[in-house]
Parts: sequence; C-alpha cells; structure tokens
Amino acid sequence: MTEARELRGKEIATASNQIERVDRRNYQVKSQSGHGFYTVAKHDGLWGCSCPDHIYREVKCKHIWAVEFSLKLREAVQPPVTIIEPIDIHACLYCQSPQIVRDGVRHNNHGNIQKFRCKACGRYFTINLGFERMKHSPQGITAAMQLYFSGESLRNTAKSLQLIGVQVSHKTVYLWIKKYVSLMERYLAQIKPQVSDTWRADEMYLKIKGNPKYLYALLDDETRFWIAKEVAGDKFSHEAPEYASELFRQGKEVVGKKPLTLITDGLHAYELAYRREFYAHQKPVTKHVEHLTWRGEKGNEKMESFNGNTVRSREKTMRSLKREDTPILTGMQIFHNHVRPHMALGGKTPAELAGIETKGENKWLTLIQNASKHRMFRP
Repeated sequence: MTEARELRGKEIATASNQIERVDRRNYQVKSQSGHGFYTVAKHDGLWGCSCPDHIYREVKCKHIWAVEFSLKLREAVQPPVTIIEPIDIHACLYCQSPQIVRDGVRHNNHGNIQKFRCKACGRYFTINLGFERMKHSPQGITAAMQLYFSGESLRNTAKSLQLIGVQVSHKTVYLWIKKYVSLMERYLAQIKPQVSDTWRADEMYLKIKGNPKYLYALLDDETRFWIAKEVAGDKFSHEAPEYASELFRQGKEVVGKKPLTLITDGLHAYELAYRREFYAHQKPVTKHVEHLTWRGEKGNEKMESFNGNTVRSREKTMRSLKREDTPILTGMQIFHNHVRPHMALGGKTPAELAGIETKGENKWLTLIQNASKHRMFRP
C-alpha cells in the first residue's frame, strides 16, 4: 500500500497544476476526486496533510509524497550559482595577460601599495583596486562599514576605528558609506537573484529628518532576500497605491519575474497595487494572500520580524534618517542580503540561497573590488 501511495505521489508531482506552493512549509495539493485542495504543511520538521488518509490512518499519504517529489524535481533544475570571487592579481586588469611584473610601490600614510606593470600592454595598475587615491587602507574602510551596518552609530564607528590606528571623523565614515554603497548597488543590480515564487510585502513607520514616513519592503519568503524598497509619505492616502505599485515594479525588474503568491497585511493599497502589477487573466495567475493563517504561523510575522530585526534596530541607533534617498537604506539592504549570515538560514546569507555567493573572509572587500573591476570594463 505504501508503494502505491508513493507511485501515485510521483504521478501527482509530474502532472501540471496539481501542487500550489504557498511558502516553503505550506503547499496546496489538488484533491484527485475533484473536491478542492488538501493542505500539506511541515511542522517541527515533519510533514502533515489535511486529507483523511493521513489524519485517520496516520500514514504518509500520496499528497505528502507528491510534495516531496516536487521539491526534489525543483532542486534538480536549480540554475547555476553566481560566484563573486575575491580579486586575485594574477593577470593584467586591462588585457588579462599573465605577463605582469612587480614594478615598485606607492607610499601613503597607511602603508605601501604594490604596483604592477604588464609586459603585454605596458600599462600600470595596483592591487588597491577600488580604493585608489584613498588616504586609508581597504581594511580600515571595510571595517568601518561592517561596524556601522552591524549596529554602531557613525561616531562610535569612528571611535572604534581608532583602536586599529585609523583616525577619521564620523563625517568621513558617512562619505565612505555613500561612495561604496553606490558602487556596489550598480554592480549587484546586474545580477538577478534566484528567489522563490512566494514574496512578502509590508510597511513600517520611520522618521526621515524628523518627519514621519513609511518604508515599504518586498522580501522573498524562502531565501529572505530583500528584493526591493520604497520610501513613502503615507500608507492611507490616495498616493499609497502608487508607492506599493512602484515597490512591485522594482521587484519584477530586480528578479525578472512575478511571484505566484504575494503575502501582505490588510492594507488596501497592496490590493490595488497587486491588481496593477501582478494580476493577469491568463495563467500563471499571482495569488494575493491577506491575513495569512497557517499552522504554526499567523499573519505576516516573517515580514514583521524582518522589519524589527533588520530595519528598526538600525534606525533606532541613527534616531532618524536624514534623507529619503539616503545610501544608508541601500547599505542595509546589501548588508542583509550579501554580508550578514542568518541563523534562520543555517548560517548562510539570503544571497547564497538565492544563487549569489560572495567568497572571501571580507565580503565588503570582495564586493567593492568586483564592483570596481566591473565599472572599469563595462561598455
């Protein structure tokens, strides 16, 4: 009997439109008798199903088999991972020739920087890629970014840098953040994350220059990848759907697709924006879920947790953002997606689960140098 359930599960998994994914722990499997759907959900590491076969016989039903086979099929067709490697100077940055030789050093107040000359094209370059003409070392600058986005204020970051011999003001730290966040943002925009088909949206109150504002954020359910953001003046005015629509438009541009499921709270602006940007009369049709309630999870709690742990904790340290187009929010997004490992994701970053892996002990350095190299050679 178990083999029959397993075989039927394979047939369901390979058929079209039989399984609907709500999130990574909740699935809807179409009843084979044609009477609606059964809910297959994972709780405490075990799959459960709402069908009578599982409830009354306490067996692994064909719907659970179908979900497991579907997940295996999905893993088998995962797209290749994008690897962002640390820059290793073994070839000319301009012509890629391996015929490079050391040719003196450049001196500054914080040490010597090795210079190289390419025998093939005759051009000079240094290993200080991304930090040319900077008075301070790459280690000091990236340490500042790590301290700040880990929760320190600008002034505390400047004080902490004094312990490693970097004497700067808090204004200089902000200028570093502004410069390198912009550089990394342009580079990372060229790489599309491989997110799931379930996205979550929510808004949170914050202050910008003392004025009340709202930050709309779009998050992938499975990888926790922060897809898009939008700063809005209000969430109840007639302009609120425009802000939400812009958030969803950004999400489609960043990822290159629409979600199959959109989870939000009951804000009416989301429903209007969903109809503008995601709804379609032909399949696949994006499903909008409001006030979601599943076993073990109520409402939009994943998004609320993201708002509190990622954004609110950082905003409290700053007391207030100074500009709507501040680089701080983009820096928080880069830090959340590519730098900070998450315990809920098994110690990985959201970008790693989304197919973008940044190598090296100093991920800030890897990102900045690759962004600088990309800028040098872009058309």
